[in-house]
Amino acid sequence: MDKMLKQYLDRAKEIIGERTAGEIAHDNAVVDALNSGLPIDAALSLAGQHHPNEAIQWDSSNINDIAAHYDYLKTHEQIVKKLRMKNRN
Repeated sequence: MDKMLKQYLDRAKEIIGERTAGEIAHDNAVVDALNSGLPIDAALSLAGQHHPNEAIQWDSSNINDIAAHYDYLKTHEQIVKKLRMKNRN
């Protein structure tokens, strides 16, 4: 299982990439907004208001790719939380 976990985390790091503290804060704000039920465009707007230096520009040609990225981040966050809880036991 540890080998599979390491492979998952390595792959997640490749997908997510290197991020600054500001980018992480912005991404977390988008994920939080999505988790509260906002659609992706509203979540991006809200996060952009709180983190204007990290705000993402989107339009109809790229919103689906952006939404897919944040869906991945949402799922990744849930997996990491479950792993942390499991490791506490």
